[in-house]
Amino acid sequence: MELITPTTSRSVQYGCDEQLLERVLTPYKPHCRYLTAATLTRQGEPRDGGRVSARGEFTIPESCYIDDTGHFNAVEFNLCFNQLVYYLLAKSVKERTMWPFNTWTLDEYWARQLPDILIVDFRSTFRRAMRGHGFWGEIDVVGIDERDGDGGSIVLVSTLCRYGEEDMPACHGGVRLAVRTTRTKAA
Repeated sequence: MELITPTTSRSVQYGCDEQLLERVLTPYKPHCRYLTAATLTRQGEPRDGGRVSARGEFTIPESCYIDDTGHFNAVEFNLCFNQLVYYLLAKSVKERTMWPFNTWTLDEYWARQLPDILIVDFRSTFRRAMRGHGFWGEIDVVGIDERDGDGGSIVLVSTLCRYGEEDMPACHGGVRLAVRTTRTKAA
């Protein structure tokens, strides 16, 4: 049974949903599934100044694309971000934690996970070397905005993220996603 813990009157924490995590990681090759556990915290609605956050535990036993560099790098940063943000969004759909994902079904999310969630801006900054064999990562959704385009509505999701070992952050970044959504037709 999943733990749901109120952390304040306006904050709710959702424990790791192992079945959901397994499904989120299905598109990844087995040796590239770095996210091992994740929790979600909701503190209000991001489009109204609130925040939805995910914290994940990761392990990278070996690089999926290069000989061992000895440190966590930008490619791994991006892969770990993708895995944790996919979990964050899927959990947001399941628990109805933030707009517009609170109107989707999980079947809609699975159909959209790869083709409709796009990184449009990506920044990463490394402050110190991190080994990457066992570490944590966090993503905060800090803003959501909707734009109309030729192909329908696009939701822009602004995030801040960071990774570290033990209590020491090692790198951080900001990633903006564009999520294609179905335009609602007026009645």
